[in-house]
Amino acid sequence: MQADWIEHRRSDDGELLGWMKPVGEGFVVVDLLGRTRTDAVDWLTAEECLDALGLTYLADRYEFRLNDGSWLKVRIAEVSPTGIRLQKDDWGSVSATELYYSTPFPVSPDTLRPLS
Repeated sequence: MQADWIEHRRSDDGELLGWMKPVGEGFVVVDLLGRTRTDAVDWLTAEECLDALGLTYLADRYEFRLNDGSWLKVRIAEVSPTGIRLQKDDWGSVSATELYYSTPFPVSPDTLRPLS
């Protein structure tokens, strides 16, 4: 996260949805994983994009690249500008051992990708 990024929060509960990064005369939308979501757009379009994006993508399943190069199915457990914590997707099993992994913010598409 850079010092000039502008937080955008949901109007009804104040939940952080992402940032607007100033670029030239416009703003680039950045989500909570640090991924760029738009080219440079005006302020209102950036706000509308973040409002529409919401937080639902955080509940999606992802694949995380392990050190050996293999991909592991994970869910996002925590996000912050200091790092992203992932949990091995155990498909809701109450008897599975919980395994957690960390990756830096912003996330790299070479490290974390949506499950296809």
